[in-house]
Amino acid sequence: MAVEIDLSGRVALVTGGSRGIGRADAFALARAGADVAVLDLLASVETAGDVEGAGRRALALECDVTDRAQVEGAVARVVEELGSVDILVANAATLDHVARFEEQAPHLWQRDLDVNLTGVFTCAQVVWPHMVEGGWGRIVCTASVVGTMGGFGQASYAATKAGLLGLTRTLALEGARHGITANAVVPGVVGTEMFGLVAPEKRARMVARTALRRSAEPDEVANVVCFLCSDLASYVTGAALEVDGGISLFTF
Repeated sequence: MAVEIDLSGRVALVTGGSRGIGRADAFALARAGADVAVLDLLASVETAGDVEGAGRRALALECDVTDRAQVEGAVARVVEELGSVDILVANAATLDHVARFEEQAPHLWQRDLDVNLTGVFTCAQVVWPHMVEGGWGRIVCTASVVGTMGGFGQASYAATKAGLLGLTRTLALEGARHGITANAVVPGVVGTEMFGLVAPEKRARMVARTALRRSAEPDEVANVVCFLCSDLASYVTGAALEVDGGISLFTF
């Protein structure tokens, strides 16, 4: 018998959904039957078009996840127009602060904390009452192997992604009594627009240390996100699921 992911009747909110993994997440959720609201600093009209093209309702909302008032306003609009918030995919993040530890800029360190960690806390806390009221919820956070392995020149990014894993597990513990699961996907090298900006020789080194010897397609991460949002994963919570092609394995 074929295994089918069915999110019919669910409403998902995806942050950082204008491109890359977030856009793939939104489309995968829509293909599985969910209506999708996309929050991003940038207008997410194209992503909303993907969702509508899959036959689902869509909202594209400009929102800064570091601004609690904006998040509260966006969630209120999602509930008003789509009826609920059943799924939160917390994907918004910054990834452009690359410098050796002694050269990391304090203001960019703080910005990364605000977006990558506190932003997830804020979004989860704002949607939480709606999930509790409904007795069902799915929270999936986009972490990174940099948070589990460290990353040269990525102190702020690594710290925020490691912190995100602790937050996710705490949400899993506290959400369990309300029918809410919380999990994290831990991607490795993914062929997004951002990866394309990395110097060719660095891209080659990253791929070479990955056991599968290639970068992931955003859809390959989104498929795992979609599974974690479904009833097929009803007994999975507090997990950090590596979608990394084996980059964390000893490879030679």
